[in-house]
Amino acid sequence: MKALEEKILKEGTVLPGNILKVTSFLNHRIDADFMMEMGKEIARLFENDGVTKILTVETSGIAIAMGAAVQMHLPLVFAKKHKTGNISGAVYSTVVHSYTHGVDYNIVVNREYISKDDNVLVVDDFLANGKALEGLIDIVGQAGAKVAGCSCAIEKGFQQGGDRLRSKGIKVESLAIVESMSDSSLTFRK
Repeated sequence: MKALEEKILKEGTVLPGNILKVTSFLNHRIDADFMMEMGKEIARLFENDGVTKILTVETSGIAIAMGAAVQMHLPLVFAKKHKTGNISGAVYSTVVHSYTHGVDYNIVVNREYISKDDNVLVVDDFLANGKALEGLIDIVGQAGAKVAGCSCAIEKGFQQGGDRLRSKGIKVESLAIVESMSDSSLTFRK
């Protein structure tokens, strides 16, 4: 998505540790109109895949997943990073490692929100090593549902998570794929 690449170049900053800071529009301050544009592109990419539900993980994935859900007129479910008092009953649960935060989370989804009849599109803001998406795919599997595919706003192609998922036969459509980055340059996969 050319508009996303341009926005990353204009507003993004590369931080030490291969962190791409895009907090001005994606995951701290939200450019809502742009989220809807990204959602429209995700809807186009998956329009023929029979998606029945969208799944993401809190917190940063919610905005882009909401954009996709609005455009596709589908329900959005987000995995919580901790089981809280307002989640009662049985849950699907798995552990995911956050590259950005360097911690493991035990994410949970109430079992009543994903069923074996669902064809789930997994959406997140970033795809680096793929651990968040793998965790969400595991939850879909626990429900006996199908994975329609995965979509992320920004994929760090040099970290191989997306390529590893694709090699397993999973459809992965990232809106921008960063091929390489340093404090002085950033290039996108063509």
